[in-house]
Amino acid sequence: MDQSATHAVNTAPAALRAEHRAPDRMVLQRGIFASPAPKVSEDLYAVVVKGRAERERHALRLEKNGAAHTNTYFGRFAASYWQRWTTVTEVRAGMELAVGREARVRLVASDIAGHRRIIDTVRVTASGPITLTAPLDQYVDGGALWLEFDAVGGELGISELTWTTAAPELVRPVAIAICTFNRAEDCANTVAALASDPTVLGLIDAVYVVDQGTDLVQDQPVYQRTAPSFGDKLRYLRQPNLGGAGGFTRGLYEVSAANEHADVILMDDDILCEPETVLRLNAFANLTVEPTLVGAQMLFLLNPDYLNVGAEEVHLDKLKHGQRVPKALRNTSMLKRNQERRVDAGYNAWWTCLIPAEVVAKIGLPVPIFFQWDDVEYGLRARKAGFVTVTLPNAAVWHADFYWKDYDDWARYFSTRNSLIVGALHTDLDGKAVTRKLFREIAEHLVAMQYGLVHTTLQGIEDFLQGPKILRDGGIAALAAARGARADYPETVKHPAATPPVVSADIHLCRAGGEPSRTTLVLVKRAIAQWTGRTRHGLVGITREDAHWWHVSLFDHVVVTDASQSGVRVRRRDKARARLLLLRTLRVLRRLRDELPALQRQYRAAVPELTSRANWERLYGID
Repeated sequence: MDQSATHAVNTAPAALRAEHRAPDRMVLQRGIFASPAPKVSEDLYAVVVKGRAERERHALRLEKNGAAHTNTYFGRFAASYWQRWTTVTEVRAGMELAVGREARVRLVASDIAGHRRIIDTVRVTASGPITLTAPLDQYVDGGALWLEFDAVGGELGISELTWTTAAPELVRPVAIAICTFNRAEDCANTVAALASDPTVLGLIDAVYVVDQGTDLVQDQPVYQRTAPSFGDKLRYLRQPNLGGAGGFTRGLYEVSAANEHADVILMDDDILCEPETVLRLNAFANLTVEPTLVGAQMLFLLNPDYLNVGAEEVHLDKLKHGQRVPKALRNTSMLKRNQERRVDAGYNAWWTCLIPAEVVAKIGLPVPIFFQWDDVEYGLRARKAGFVTVTLPNAAVWHADFYWKDYDDWARYFSTRNSLIVGALHTDLDGKAVTRKLFREIAEHLVAMQYGLVHTTLQGIEDFLQGPKILRDGGIAALAAARGARADYPETVKHPAATPPVVSADIHLCRAGGEPSRTTLVLVKRAIAQWTGRTRHGLVGITREDAHWWHVSLFDHVVVTDASQSGVRVRRRDKARARLLLLRTLRVLRRLRDELPALQRQYRAAVPELTSRANWERLYGID
């Protein structure tokens, strides 16, 4: 199949209904008692504090005199967020009980400090349905709700647990768009996860799989077995590799063409999907006071109980995204901590994020910046237009841990270039401050003998200096250039740890001390030492945790563990190369400082054309 053209399978407009007639009560979240994968601790869902229990996905059975609670990551109801952002004023927790002798059920709340208080309680001696009720009136700054169960004198079964509220008259349709590039098996498993839950499958009007690779999702046995479950809801699209921006935008483009009133949940291909998260995002979005972007949180795939961050914001003046909102948890085990405090996001990454139809209608489609910062830019543009983003706790997917990815990678090109583009679009960057910051970072890379990283960073700045025309092809040429040029820099190559291109017996591990207090002075000293060759000679091994510039720069030949822990990289002092890169840095940063005001005007003026349907149709090859 010709990858240069756009291909589609089952591309007729999906059956996106204008609106769904709502039931009397809307389910906001369900009681889940078992995880979707063996690697995920079931204590993220419910904790059995006494006795043994039998778990099913939607049911829990306690033995005689057993006890359990749902004061857990997926078991809690985020009362603070629902009170602050939605029209909900009261919730009911309903369930079916199978009572052996006596059951005690408590509806419990916390406040911003995590203090526990009982809201409602019931004691029952017969099997059947029960309901507990809580007003949402004391949670603006923080707090959650959960349930506690005691099986007194006999067994207790809990099933069909739902948190509900009065439903709006109509429920908005929702579609899912999954962008993928040569992660066919992962993507097929994500699609299968959505089909595994009949309730979630019933909520979804369409699923768009946008395949930009050559290892095709449609060829995966899992996908082929799953596809019939969707009926006419599943749409499979092929197109050139236009990065995450191009893949996710295709979903927004297709859904808004089929139904201008439908919300879209953007979802990464390589996640471990929790289907319940789709239900929770959709319910929240249907009850917000104003149309709101609703994002899921990210748990680490390799360390599944750890939360990446409670909510993120961007510091445009420092060209930094993924910054922790003050008071938000970060890199925290959710088996040990709960986020009691409400933290308001600046944007939400697109590992899983719901985009309301009104946002697409008002601000258009994303900017074609290929990879990284596309979600940041769209969230900032939406906020300027009056649409906030809420990162909803207790709604999450598992995504590859960021700290297992090495910073020295071709992706740094897009991170550098796109941070400047987004900064230029959404704030008045200070040319002197920006170039000073970039020079400091490049200097640290130079003394650490990361010459390929410096080259990749400079490529990003140089292409930003070309202006909006660099985005003309959606990033295809930029990707090739960024990846290809790194081959000229030996230290960018990852080698097997057992067979590095050096004599293993010559490697002597050298651990780092504490971080110096006067880092600027140390940077100058290290630069002089690297320049004059007054470094420690011989081969040194450095672990990933010790690979700080101020430690690596003490030596002239090092073997550094890659962040992925799958191999090592070898760095060697090269004065001639460092000199050429330094001179190039000075020239490029001087241009950036001088031309930044004009470039900001050019990028801003180009946004309407860049984000237009016509421009994306051109990139997709749609006539």
